[in-house]
Amino acid sequence: MYGFINTCLKSLVIERFGEETWEKLRLMAGVQETFMTYEIYDDIITLRLVQEACKMLDVSSEVVLKLFGEYFFSFCKMSGYDTMLRTLGGNLVEFIENLDALHSYLALSYEAMNAPSFRVERMDDGRILLHYYSDRKGLYHIVPGIIEAVAKDFFDSEVTMTILNQSEEDERTGKKEHVVFHMVQKEKVTKRKAQTRQNNSDEEIQEEKEDKEETMRRMKARYANLQLCPRKRSPWELVRSIVMLGQGNLRQSFTPSYPKTLWIEEQAFCNAFPFHIVFDHDLEVKHTGVNIQKFVPGLQTAGIRLDEYFTIVHPEVIFNIQSIKKFINSQFVLKTRREMLPEVQQNQPTLKLRGQMMWMESLNCMIYLCSPKLRSLQELEERGLHLADIAQHDTTRDLILLNQQRLAEIELSNQLERKKEELRILSRNLEIEKQKSEKLLYAMLPTHVANQLKEGKRVEAGEFKVCTILFSDVVTFTNICAACEPIQIVNMLNAMYSRFDHLTSIHNVYKVETIGDAYMVVGGVPVPTNTHAERVANFALGMRIAAREVTNPITGQPIQIRVGLHTGPVLAGVVGEKMPRYCLFGDTVNTASRMESHGVPDHIHVSPFTFSVIKDKGIFEMVERGEIEVKGKGLMRTYFLLKNLQKSDEQIMGLVDGETCVYQEDLEEETDHLKEVSPEDTNAPQKAEEDMHKEVAENGNHHTSPTSPSSLHSDKSSSDHLLQFDITPAYDGPNDFKHLHNGHHSDGINTKFCSIL
Repeated sequence: MYGFINTCLKSLVIERFGEETWEKLRLMAGVQETFMTYEIYDDIITLRLVQEACKMLDVSSEVVLKLFGEYFFSFCKMSGYDTMLRTLGGNLVEFIENLDALHSYLALSYEAMNAPSFRVERMDDGRILLHYYSDRKGLYHIVPGIIEAVAKDFFDSEVTMTILNQSEEDERTGKKEHVVFHMVQKEKVTKRKAQTRQNNSDEEIQEEKEDKEETMRRMKARYANLQLCPRKRSPWELVRSIVMLGQGNLRQSFTPSYPKTLWIEEQAFCNAFPFHIVFDHDLEVKHTGVNIQKFVPGLQTAGIRLDEYFTIVHPEVIFNIQSIKKFINSQFVLKTRREMLPEVQQNQPTLKLRGQMMWMESLNCMIYLCSPKLRSLQELEERGLHLADIAQHDTTRDLILLNQQRLAEIELSNQLERKKEELRILSRNLEIEKQKSEKLLYAMLPTHVANQLKEGKRVEAGEFKVCTILFSDVVTFTNICAACEPIQIVNMLNAMYSRFDHLTSIHNVYKVETIGDAYMVVGGVPVPTNTHAERVANFALGMRIAAREVTNPITGQPIQIRVGLHTGPVLAGVVGEKMPRYCLFGDTVNTASRMESHGVPDHIHVSPFTFSVIKDKGIFEMVERGEIEVKGKGLMRTYFLLKNLQKSDEQIMGLVDGETCVYQEDLEEETDHLKEVSPEDTNAPQKAEEDMHKEVAENGNHHTSPTSPSSLHSDKSSSDHLLQFDITPAYDGPNDFKHLHNGHHSDGINTKFCSIL
């Protein structure tokens, strides 16, 4: 089948059931996504699509094929064949009888088309039988769908078709499927006139009656002025010959007139129809046209049989008078036998003739009026023919020239379809590469930040009232680096960070950066959430488990990490243009770093502020470490996070099937957490600093962070405040580059302040 059929089936599925259904059907059938209109595809593709459609929709093949038949008729009209189909016949029977002729014409464009054949048989009892012949078995249910749609659209009637017989055809050559349908056609009864009569008043009925009488008077007056006819006819016969009134329709009556003697010479007839053959009941050739004798010289021999020099290509019937009579309304295509041609012509392509069979009862002979079947000027030249060999009244001359242009248009259409398909594939590949680039970009920056940068917009800094930050590092990492090859360090960090990155997706926390062995994560930024501390705590537990799966390249033992957590407010924004990074600023970053640096190997060190947020939930088991001296902070009472009391290690690691997140999002106040910092209040620096010192004084504890647990949930903070943060790295000394995080400075380091509105 040509791609036109498969394209129609694809269009049907998309229009009735949607793109997703077609994609699923295509994958189930294992076929390509698009089809070229003029390209030939194996029949198995169409059959496979039909079979899978039956399974998907849970219906029989009869339903699917009939639906396809109805849609195929509409698809042909939409594809530009509407006028061609409408002019096939004046009624449904004529339409069906000329379908084979239409297929023969379409074969000029679709050379390899193997179309079915149709034959209408009128029975003595008035029944009309439709014979359907096809090389493809099992597709006959398409026929009722097509015929019913044609009758409804073109002839305003309803058709019911019943299968009477289904067998392998024995009248035709080879084994072909032959299905006989009983076709009953009913005209649609329009209720418009009946309703009009009921609604009309007596006056309107009287006016209608007078109009009819006036019409009859005009018709009689016209009859009186007519000339006398050659034969006597009654007056009403003459009126009926002009018009016939029936059911409100005007019908023309025509009676052909035949001459008593055929006024044409035998020689003139053979010249006027240079490609014709007359043969009798026994297929013996009586006479032929002059040009067919030139290309098949054996026809000049007296007493030869037609089947000695020709075979029937279409319809594929046995070459005898009985079979030809049965398919008399079909277009016949005959092909010359190569072995009967002269040696000079045996290397040339065989000549095909296409035309009409007519039975002459009085002579008991059949006449075959035909023309060479040619698609292009190239085929004309290959067979040694010229346009002059075809009679001037024969439209085959014009058809060859027009089809030559049509073939050029088809080739151009094929090229456009191929280019379109290539562009579609390139576009799809480009989209895949774009997704890869975006995935890489989103791994470096938050999604909404990356989208703003892609659009060329400026990303404003934003204040987050509360979030939880995590820092971690590898214990004795300096010693490991000193004793190992660089590639071993890279492999160790890659194995560890890959596991950590996977955990960020499970717990939906944002990875800020990695510097050396240090890993920084934040919860509640850039997407605010009320479960930020719980998420980061579970992430920390998962980190500890994952780190035990990575071995120390020196000892071969699992590596140990230190983890520190702290909760508080931060300011976040994009820094840089060449390699922009989403950075966090604020004392919370510094305190979280201190929790990690003052931690214990293989332990999760938690600040009092994080402890106050998660202690009341009853989810985690935690123990108090006691008061410790924290550099730049003084004495702080800290805690160790031991385990999750409600979730197993498998759930925390995301190893439970179908469970990628262990949280229930609370989005009620999500939009209230993120506020843009206003650049208008120039008096905010002193106010912010005074508020911070005031909170410390009220708490009575000068050794803790300026942000107290009570202030984390306070509604008194305003986005109009100027936040002043110390962003000097928390180095222990001028040469110590172990911690490259923002934090308070030592006395030996110059103070740097970042005033952000």
